[in-house]
Formats: sequence, C-alpha cells, structure tokens
Amino acid sequence: MLKQKVCMVSLGCPKNLVDAEVMLGHLPPEHFEITSNEEDAHILIINTCAFINDAKEESIETILDAAQLKEDGACKMLIVCGCLPQRYQQELAAELPEVDLFMGTADAARIVEFIDDWQQGQQQLNVVGQPDSLYDHTTPQLKATPFYTAYVKIAEGCSNYCSYCIIPQLRGALRSRSIASVVTEVRELVAKGVKEINLIAQDITAFGKDRNDDASLEALLRELVKIEDLQWLRLLYAYPDGISNELIDLIADEEKICNYLDLPLQHIADGILTAMNRRIDEQGLRRLVQRLRNKVPDITLRTAFIVGFPGETNDQFQQLLAFVEEGYFERVGVFCYSREEGTAAATLDKQVDEEVKTHRQEKLMKAQSRVSFRKHRALLDQVVPVLVEGYSEETELLLQGRSSSQAPDIDGLVYITSGNANVGDIVDLRITDTTEYDLIGEMLSAEQDE
Repeated sequence: MLKQKVCMVSLGCPKNLVDAEVMLGHLPPEHFEITSNEEDAHILIINTCAFINDAKEESIETILDAAQLKEDGACKMLIVCGCLPQRYQQELAAELPEVDLFMGTADAARIVEFIDDWQQGQQQLNVVGQPDSLYDHTTPQLKATPFYTAYVKIAEGCSNYCSYCIIPQLRGALRSRSIASVVTEVRELVAKGVKEINLIAQDITAFGKDRNDDASLEALLRELVKIEDLQWLRLLYAYPDGISNELIDLIADEEKICNYLDLPLQHIADGILTAMNRRIDEQGLRRLVQRLRNKVPDITLRTAFIVGFPGETNDQFQQLLAFVEEGYFERVGVFCYSREEGTAAATLDKQVDEEVKTHRQEKLMKAQSRVSFRKHRALLDQVVPVLVEGYSEETELLLQGRSSSQAPDIDGLVYITSGNANVGDIVDLRITDTTEYDLIGEMLSAEQDE
C-alpha cells in the first residue's frame, strides 16, 4: 500500500507550531510520509490562527490557496484545524465546502481516526471538540524546528481574561503540565542534540497556579538548569505581574537561562490598562522594568503594545510614545487593536478609526527603530555567544545565526563575516557592525588565526 503524503502548513505563533508537531507525531510512518512540498501532498493540513483579524485573513487566504491545489494537483483531502475552526466551526463548514475535515485546538491526537472516517464516508466532517487537552512527555511529537532548538509548551489555555483577547475561548482555562513531565521532555530533547529550549505558554508565569503540587515557573527552572548539556533556556510570553523577585534572581544567577525576557505590556496608560483588564498599572510596570535592569543589566527585553484600543486618546498615545522613547526595550512589536467579537472590549464605546490606529502604529514603530539602532550600536566590539544556523538566505558566502538575545523567528539575526563552524555550534563572535535589527561580526577563532 502506497504511503499517503502529508503536508502541514502551520500559521501563527510557536504554540500553534507545537500543536502541529503533536498532530504530525500521531501519523504512523508506515502509512504516512511527511513532505514540505504542498504540491506533492495527498493530504494538506492547514493549522490556523484566529487571534486577530489579520491572522484570520491570512488563514482564509491559505485555505483558499490549498483548495486550489486540491482542485489542480495531487491533493485529495484538505484538513483545516486549530483556532479558526474552534472559533467559527459552523460558519466555516457552510462557507468552505472544499474543506473535508475541520478540527479544533484539542483534537490532534485523533487525526488518524478522523482521516479514516472521512475516507470511508467522503463527506465533510466537523469534529471540533472542547478545548481541554494537554500534551505531555509521552505524547507522540514530530519536531518541526531545526535539530538544535525546540519549543516546549509548559501549559495550555489562559485564565487571565484580558478584555481584548479571545484566547480563553479558543484554548480553554489554564492547564499546567507537571514539572516532572516538562523536565523529562527537555532532558530527552537535549539528549538528541537540542541546545536551545524555548519555554512557551499563553503566560508562562501562570505555570502551576492551577495545580496542587507547589509547581511554579521558578521551581521548574531550578530543575531544568540541572540538565547537563542544556545550553540556552529562553522564557517567552511572561505576564508582567507574574515576574517575581525570585524569577529575576534566577535569570541573573543561572548561566543557562538567557538574559532575555518577552513580557507583553500592551500599554502604559492606567486608564487603558484598566480597560484591558490588566492587573498592573504604570508605576508597577516602571518598577518592574527598573528591577530587571538593576538586577540583570545586560538583559534583552521584548514587549508588545496595542494602539487604538477603544477610548485611547491622543494624550494616552503620546504617553505610550514617550515611554517607548525612554528606551527600555531592545525589541517592540506594535499591533493595531482588533475588535474581536465575543470579547469584552468589542462592546466598548469610542472605537478608534482604523486610519488613526495605523498612524499610531507607524509612529510607535519609528520611535522604537531609533531605540533599537542605538542599543545595537552600543554592542560594537563586544563579544557575544552566537548559535550558528547555517548559510545566510541572502548569500551563501556568509554564515548566519542568533545571539542569546535573539529569539527564533521573531527577532533579528547575526551575520558572520569570517570563521567557520558547524550548524548548531555556539561560537564567540565579536560585533563589528549593526543595523536596526541585525548584528554583524566575526568569530574570535578567525581573529586568532590571522
């Protein structure tokens, strides 16, 4: 019997990518062959994002492109899974007859069962279940990241209920894994050659709060740093009011924990923070940033802001702009507020015009680009560790990689102008030039050889 070729297209965040890895892990290799070529695939799987309007539009466009391949190419079955069908299962089933199977955010483990059901009946199936699953170290998983790096999801769902956010409805309430499960998974990954572990969740600082076994992010980190060959441990998506003094001390004291923290602040004006249902105010945010800078002077801080939230006045935006210009953050993402049905913020008065949102987004990003460039120039002639990722996409004459201050996919790169190393090596690099988002440097070993 010929194997069925399967191609997975995963959209959105790394948390979605882990879901895709779990789904692929449940496809037995004796029956299915994984391919990255969409045109060769017999089964196309689109793992969607529906967090904001732009993400929904990208998901729909990708589905329609896949439907065209089903009509013209080898594709015999089109599967749409993840956040979009979890949110709009009935509407999608009616509007996209080209799709053969709809699955939600918690249905990955039953993928083979659903494929068999469809192939026997040849009728559209809508099998979106309740968002209540939680994978662990025993769950089959096929890693889609390069061999030297991996994402490990330590919790699923969210119980913060920010007024603009649809995630609790798509992913359910917070569900944390056990510390033992996470440690086992990380230990197995490191044994296979993974050097960089990126811990992810909707809010990693909430880890363990739903359990009754004293689990916490800090307790987890104390166990993970004991893993001998683990090189870099990165913390992504940390809710600001969950950053404890103990966590800051761990970042400062443990060499394996990258001096890097992604903590989405969303805004700085108290009125907007209250309307967003954020549990921290301007003074609390300022004290947090100062504590981090005092304790870990070389820490890289990434954050995200939302502009155009309902009721945001020009004065409140100017307050946010001034805060960004103060230069606390190496990396900033700026998003226009997306009015999402089913959220509390969607019902608020004083919705901001799209043109105003876009103008504010551009202005904030320009301000941050100046900050980023200035911070990068301060790195000139410094020596930083860099994880080599291979030849540059721009030219095969240069190797490229990432420093410990650059997270995969969302931050910039380091271009290596001299020296040789293998993919997955961590080498010392002297920074010789910079741009707004990227670094350029040469290996110390190459300097010594000259």
